[in-house]
Amino acid sequence: MGQSVVVENRTGANGVIGTQHVAKAAPDGLTLLLVVGSHVINPVLMKSLPYDTMKAFTPITNIATSPMVLVAAADGPYKTLKDFVTDARKQDTAVGYSEGQTRLTGELIRQAGNLKITGVAYKGGAPIMVDVMGGHLPAGVTSVLTALPHVKSGKLRVIGVAAPKRMAIFPDAMTFQEAGLTGVESFNWYGMFGPAGVPDAIVAKINQGLHKVAEDPAVVKQMQDQGANIVLSPPAEFRQFLENEAKKWSAVAQRGGIKPE
Repeated sequence: MGQSVVVENRTGANGVIGTQHVAKAAPDGLTLLLVVGSHVINPVLMKSLPYDTMKAFTPITNIATSPMVLVAAADGPYKTLKDFVTDARKQDTAVGYSEGQTRLTGELIRQAGNLKITGVAYKGGAPIMVDVMGGHLPAGVTSVLTALPHVKSGKLRVIGVAAPKRMAIFPDAMTFQEAGLTGVESFNWYGMFGPAGVPDAIVAKINQGLHKVAEDPAVVKQMQDQGANIVLSPPAEFRQFLENEAKKWSAVAQRGGIKPE
């Protein structure tokens, strides 16, 4: 695009701190927001936010998606997802989660299979992996990026993929549909936004730049190696996706008796 881009990491409150910063920025396209699926889940699980998730931002595009996965120890009792489902139908089974989407994904799995799953909260994905590999926790819901290095080391096994089809990087991992659990789809998506009111022409220019980047085979390969698929949806389609995600996860929380905190 002929100009420098500065990446500023503003961590905290499950993305709320950085997101609030962009909500207050001028709508000139010079301050952008890159967030993951927690963006639409935060309103479901948090009593109050310093911005309106649907009105305070201009959706630009869904850059890429990557499904949530269910992991177990490589040397543990669960060799396949069917092993886990069979066990969780017989007895209480603990499943670790670290943030909003992993929590709701675990709840969605429980609901879809009428399983005896008890969610166990962790402060991050890394501690979950440690406890699963150490045999202290039967399974955990996490992102591909969190699981991948431990799968490569041979200590962790991905047994379930929350997507319609299997993943190339985890070819042996079943989809939940294959294990008889219908409707378990959960994607960690990477969305780009601007503050509310960014002109259409600027949104179009940013989208053009992203499409140009996505034509680079090296970029495509890097995304695929990390279990992500490039999407780059148009703004209107992205907005509809966000609305659908918000409704879906709100319904999961209501069915599970999960209330905002």
